Order: sequence, then C-alpha cells, then structure tokens
Amino acid sequence: MLVEIWSDIVCPWCYIGKRRLETALRSFEHADEVEIVWRSFQLDPGYPKGRFEPVYDALAKKFGGSRAQVKAMTAQVGALAAAEGLRYDFEHAVSFNTFDAHRLLHLAKAHGAGAEAHERLMRANLVEGATLDTATLVRLGTEVGVPAAEAQRVLDGDDYTGDVLADIEQAHRYGATGVPFFVLDRAYGVSGAQSADVFLQALRTAREAGVPAG
Repeated sequence: MLVEIWSDIVCPWCYIGKRRLETALRSFEHADEVEIVWRSFQLDPGYPKGRFEPVYDALAKKFGGSRAQVKAMTAQVGALAAAEGLRYDFEHAVSFNTFDAHRLLHLAKAHGAGAEAHERLMRANLVEGATLDTATLVRLGTEVGVPAAEAQRVLDGDDYTGDVLADIEQAHRYGATGVPFFVLDRAYGVSGAQSADVFLQALRTAREAGVPAG
C-alpha cells in the first residue's frame, strides 16, 4: 500500500498528523505492507526568500492579529502537539520560505533518507526553534546521510526544483488547498491532522479495496 503525504516542514499540524498516522500504523494489521512517500507543499510560497522572521511576528502580519492573539492561537496547537509527544518551541520558531528545504528533502530521498530528513527538518524548526538557513540545512542533511558538499551544491543551484513543483502541482490536481494531505493508493484522500482512529479506518478501507476477493 502506498501512502503519499503532502506536508510543509513549518506546518505544526503536519507534524501532529505525522505522529497520529504513526500511532495508527502501530495498530494496523498490515503496517509492514505500507510504503510512505513524502511530497512537497508550501503553505506560503510567496514568502520572500532569504527572510527569517519570528513566527509570532509573521503570523500576526499574515492574519492581521496581535502578537498576543497569535500566542494564544499557537498555545492551543502546542497543547495538541504535546499530547502526541511533541514539545513545540514557538518562542524561537522562525518563518521562512521553505522551497530550498524541500529541494534538500528530494536530495535526501535520492539517498534513501527522505523520511529521516523530513522528520529531522520538522523537529529542527518546530521543536528546536532552529533557523533553517543554508548552513543549517547542510548540517541537518549530513545528520541523515547526505554528503555536505552535495547538499551545498544543490542548495547553491536549482537542482530538484522541478520535483518540488511537480509535487505541489499534483496536490492541486487532487484538490488539496492545505496540508497535511494524505493519499492512500492514489484513491483515498485524508485531509488534515485527523485522529489516529480515522487514519486506522482509512488504512483498513484502502487495504480491503486493494485486495482481490478470495
């Protein structure tokens, strides 16, 4: 069974959804048959490249609220994340254009470390409050097995641009307007960070539909 997940590494709901899917897989009778493929998506593709801004300030500008209102909103998300074992650090989290990070994720996928890289970058941004500039992306890439020189070369150029854009276009063709967005066997879609029970039922439904009678 193929499970494709469209996600952005600055998306707190995406990390929550990832954990809930993992919980569902621990109860899924055929988890060993599941292949997970991460796909790129940008929540804010127009965010200026090279700008790094505290997430509270960026969200206040985006939604037109005060910094205090943004803190209250993110505190609610943080509480839901904590229930999944994730300790978000919104105080230090930084907003930035994620396109280059997604290109690095495709490079990591080419090295067989796509899932590990996705987890590492999400944790760095949302839990560790790291600023994911080029030097940090290179360092995080090396932690999952991507050679530093290759990561630097890719980030200095435009390799994997087409792959990132193709992922985003496919999400739009599926009708996705936000993430996380999960597609099972290219037939069943699950939108948002649903509960583990919803994911488990979706996995079972897709598995039963894909198994010939008898």
